Order: sequence, then C-alpha cells, then structure tokens
Amino acid sequence: MKVEKNAVSRGFRDEALALIRRTGLIPIVRVDSRAQAICAVEGIVAAGLPLVEITLTIPNALQIIEELAMRYGDDLLVGAGTVLNVENCELALSAGAKFIVSPTLNLGVIKLAQQRGIVCMPGALTPNEVLAAWEGGADLVKIFPCGFLGGPPYIRALKAPFPQVEFVPTAGVTVENIAEFIAAGATAVGVGEKIFDREALRRGDVDLIASRARRFMDAVRPAIK
Repeated sequence: MKVEKNAVSRGFRDEALALIRRTGLIPIVRVDSRAQAICAVEGIVAAGLPLVEITLTIPNALQIIEELAMRYGDDLLVGAGTVLNVENCELALSAGAKFIVSPTLNLGVIKLAQQRGIVCMPGALTPNEVLAAWEGGADLVKIFPCGFLGGPPYIRALKAPFPQVEFVPTAGVTVENIAEFIAAGATAVGVGEKIFDREALRRGDVDLIASRARRFMDAVRPAIK
C-alpha cells in the first residue's frame, strides 16, 4: 500500500501537537554554550519530559539540535526557538528540528513549516497579531511576553474572542501560576530560566535541573484536561 508523503507529514505533525497538548509544558533552553545546553537537556530528560525547545540564540544552536536529534531520536521531540526568518527555519529543519517557535510573526516561516508537516508556533501579543498568526496557519500561538500583560487574566481575555486559538504563553510562568495559565485557556506554557537555573548550568548540575523540571511537571499535570 502506497502512503502519500503529505499524509505521513500530517501524521507526524498531529502526533507532535498531541504530545505538546498532553505535556502542557515546553522547556525553553536559552543558554550560553553547548555544554550548558546539553546539561539542560539531560536534566529534562531525567525528569521525564519528552520535548525541548533549543533557541537559535545559543552559539552553534543548529549543531546542538542535530546532535540532540541523533542522540535521542524519537524519544525526545527537539524544536527550534527564536526562528526569525525563512532562512533560519530552513536551517533548523535541516538540522532535525521537529517543531518551530518564533517570538514574532513571519508568514513565510509558517508556510515552510506547513509544507514540511512540522508544528509551527509563531509569536503574537495583540489581538490583531493573534488573528494574523491563526489565519496564516499557525498550529499554536505563542503569547510573548505574557507575564508583562497580566499573565493568566490576559490569556482568559484573549480566549473570549478567540476560543479556537491554542495559546502557549511564555515569560512570567512560575510553578505557582502554571495551573492558572492552563485554567485560563492555555494549551501549554513555555518555561525557561525558572527550570534552567544559571548556577546549576554552570556547575553542570543535571540533578537540580531535573528536580526543577519535575516541580513544573507536577504543577501542570493536574491542570491538563
């Protein structure tokens, strides 16, 4: 039986989306070096998290994404973050990124991700930006920086006119309010420094990173429907 390539792509995209929805938490690795990135990823893997976002602001981020994709294979969904243009999106996908995240809206990035059957999560903040991202084909919409606009109440306010849009707020998410974000209508949340303590990364303290990640997992799990 012949399986169409587009059908295979859609199937992978759907599986990745389902994993993000089930997990409810996207750990965002934005660090200073490869060694710190590897420490961060080893910590979340030890905690049992099945996905991670590697931002392109990290030195040699593309090589790190490729290394992680080869090392963990299907056991870890490795995404690329801070993807600002089509060229970087193409490079990230070639390196093995399995989902694409941006802090801003670039319709070309969304289109390329769609063509490759990859989950795309552009950034937005205002209602106009949310609508443009969703109509442009976004799978999820990153609300950034959400904490500065009111946190969970802002997500709740956006959900009223946009009940069909799946939001992923980042910036301002803590262990204490993560369940509030989900209750307000977020599909998942993005968390960076609250998990990846800078001193722990400098020391290579995988156990502390794993402990912090578990705290977030334990806080979000009961809130996910």
